[in-house]
Amino acid sequence: MLKIWGRRNSTNVKKVLWCAGELGLSYEHANAGGAFGVVNDPEYRAMNPNGLVPCIKDGDFVLWESNAIVRYLAAKYGNGTLFPADPTVRADADKWMDWATSSIAAPFRDVFWNVVRLPVDQRDDAAFRKGLENCTRLLSIADKALAGQPFLSGAQFGMGDIPLGCFAYSWFGMPIERPALPHLKAWYDRLATRPAYQTAVMIPLT
Repeated sequence: MLKIWGRRNSTNVKKVLWCAGELGLSYEHANAGGAFGVVNDPEYRAMNPNGLVPCIKDGDFVLWESNAIVRYLAAKYGNGTLFPADPTVRADADKWMDWATSSIAAPFRDVFWNVVRLPVDQRDDAAFRKGLENCTRLLSIADKALAGQPFLSGAQFGMGDIPLGCFAYSWFGMPIERPALPHLKAWYDRLATRPAYQTAVMIPLT
């Protein structure tokens, strides 16, 4: 049995839950991180010494790092679908996964925390504006790519869509001024029709 640790409102945890849902996997979910604690328990630290979420255990195999987990699940249970069989197509999907984490995550955090998570008196307007500027610039790159293909993974939905797809729900759900990125919006609208996305990602922003 697959077990997944992590709080559902974490973007990184959403990746794993969404992936598992797309693959139709049965799993046990354990809340961990944030108000749920657990991540500093000795048993959890023995699995993930970083004390972060998500973490999975698939049989006897333990794995942490959200993108690595998505790749593992897709390769093991979705080879040829979520995990493209063609190495070139797969590398292109990998690119978007890592780009979302290395480029989008930091400026997006400055936007999200200053709109959703921080009390009004603790918000940093300068950080918000800078984050919004950087997110707008970066998301225009994805918008341009999506002008020529329906998914970041290529002709069909795959693992390359999952990391940015988790950010996209918050991006389009926050009460902020967004630039017109029509191809990105059309891609998001396609994701929003997927039952696994609705269940794992489209939950209240907290």
